[in-house]
Amino acid sequence: MTWTPRMVALDIDGTITPVGREDVAPAVRAAIRRAVDRGAHVVLSTGRSLIGTLPVAGHLGLTGTALCSNGAVWWDAAAGEVVRRVVFDPGPAVARLLDLLPGAVFATEVTGVGNLSLGRFPDGDLWGEVRHVTRGELVAAPTSRLVVRWVGRTPEELRLRLLDVALPGVAWSVDHTEPWLTLSPPGVTKGAALEELRRELGVSPRDTLAVGDGDNDVEMLRWAAHGVAMGQAPVTVREAADAVTSTVLEDGAAAVLDRYFAA
Repeated sequence: MTWTPRMVALDIDGTITPVGREDVAPAVRAAIRRAVDRGAHVVLSTGRSLIGTLPVAGHLGLTGTALCSNGAVWWDAAAGEVVRRVVFDPGPAVARLLDLLPGAVFATEVTGVGNLSLGRFPDGDLWGEVRHVTRGELVAAPTSRLVVRWVGRTPEELRLRLLDVALPGVAWSVDHTEPWLTLSPPGVTKGAALEELRRELGVSPRDTLAVGDGDNDVEMLRWAAHGVAMGQAPVTVREAADAVTSTVLEDGAAAVLDRYFAA
């Protein structure tokens, strides 16, 4: 009997869209629609903030739950509201990183609105409204997501600088294409959030599929009964997966979904 997953977790950037884009390729969009029509719970599971996720969810016509900010923010598309939001105090991490990463810029998420920014990010880096603030204003309120760009550096330099560095009270990951650090509340990962949602939906652990390409997808790929890494994913991500598909520019996510949901 052919296995058909009942819950499909999809990363956005580098998986169903090129990084930073809102448009989903026609082949990928059609494959996602077939999965939904076949009764699968298709869940966007992304490091993007809510404000950056909404255009993609709307473009796809999804009506279920989207997991944003690496699982810290849950959006119920049918109800049109945030149903869960986990926050942390960004102050200690900002203080530590200001010393470690000279020249870095910081932004905290204002859920559903945009960001508070300490320093200027390159155009297109941040979704929604951006308000430039002082360090005191940046850390004055708890947030679901803190992002850091080490301007003028490489992802490899960022990883080396953070090697063996303790950042207590947060979960964090480094992007594999940009010198970009994302910090989330402690214990919050895509995998942990998906496990909670799986239980709520009543889906068997055996009936889960996940597709992703970044370091923040590793827990998600390990969580799924069948985890698939995109073709351009770094070695550490591919090693965490059960299979590897083609790249985002080759519609690799569509190839995965069509294996199970093709007409």
